[in-house]
Amino acid sequence: MLLNLARWLATDIRAFNVFNYITLRAVLATMTALTISFIAGPAVIRWLTAKKIGQAVRNDGPQTHLVKAGTPTMGGALILISLSISTLLWVDLSNRFVWIVLIVTLGYGAVGWVDDWRKVVYHNPKGLSAKAKFFWQSLIGLIAAIYIVFSISAPNNEKVIQLVMQWIGSGFTLELPSKADLIVPFFKTISYPLGMFGFILLTYLVIVGSSNAVNLTDGLDGLAIMPTVMVGAALGLIAYLTGNAVYAKYLFIPYIPGAGELIVFCGALAGAGLGFLWFNAYPAEVFMGDVGALALGAALGAVAVVVRQEILLFIMGGVFVAETLSVMIQVGWFKYTRKRYGEGRRILLMAPLHHHFEQSGWKETQVVVRFWIITILLVLFGLSTLKIR
Repeated sequence: MLLNLARWLATDIRAFNVFNYITLRAVLATMTALTISFIAGPAVIRWLTAKKIGQAVRNDGPQTHLVKAGTPTMGGALILISLSISTLLWVDLSNRFVWIVLIVTLGYGAVGWVDDWRKVVYHNPKGLSAKAKFFWQSLIGLIAAIYIVFSISAPNNEKVIQLVMQWIGSGFTLELPSKADLIVPFFKTISYPLGMFGFILLTYLVIVGSSNAVNLTDGLDGLAIMPTVMVGAALGLIAYLTGNAVYAKYLFIPYIPGAGELIVFCGALAGAGLGFLWFNAYPAEVFMGDVGALALGAALGAVAVVVRQEILLFIMGGVFVAETLSVMIQVGWFKYTRKRYGEGRRILLMAPLHHHFEQSGWKETQVVVRFWIITILLVLFGLSTLKIR
């Protein structure tokens, strides 16, 4: 929005041409989202408190968390407000990649909003049923996957439509360009062709999986938001490099025209996340809720797919991966031993993983900060793979 205004003013005042630089707009998007969060945060918290939208704490969880009962939740709405406004202000509104990522983010946020609203307002402990939640997550993920695969393969939406018609006319056997392959870090030329259906399946799994992974991680004050900010910022840098022909060629990564604009979205995400952390830091004044966790996880997954770095997301988001695996292993082992021995047994003291360390004697703040440090190391390691090829 402001970019269009700046371009119009630049016809008379050349100084406004500076806003054509993506990096400047990414910084401004970060600052704008951060400012909106600071200004709107107290009002959002007061509104949530007035509506008695408080967090319910499970009795079977850590006993130290019982004091958190009643803390306002659904604070992820603040993140989405800051993120959306800042993105729309500073991004090139003609960029299709930004729109699909933003739609995925808000779509998953809507699913999380309905789930949270039913839990805390209508006092339905199940919220949105697991089947309904999975259905809507899957529908949004599949639509996004189909659009992204054609958008990466075609330079504009007109060509996307032509490519879709060509795909249908060929009996669904369209061959994708090499930049749609699965990229393997550390190697210059190693990539694996996915094919149309393989790409769609992988994209679906990445978006849905990352969404739920962030949601599982969101169990301690500030635990999920800071890794999200760090991974999102790293993906923004990669998006900038991917959208630049010179850098992409130098680093042996796919050149995807238009992908660079996602750095503005990622900047807004980082600013909105840091603004939320101001209120979510221990002891938290507000919790993110599913509305924030599902949306942010889906955003990370969608950006990673567009810039063709799904494996890199797996590396940099190692904390999210570990949290998810801990739940899967715990539940799987419990069901197996109950069937085999007549009683369920546990590998961890409690799942997800952050609760295991709490039960082991770590303080909540220790778990959070140590997981942040691990994420910093993983993000730096992930970024280093761009050069180690």
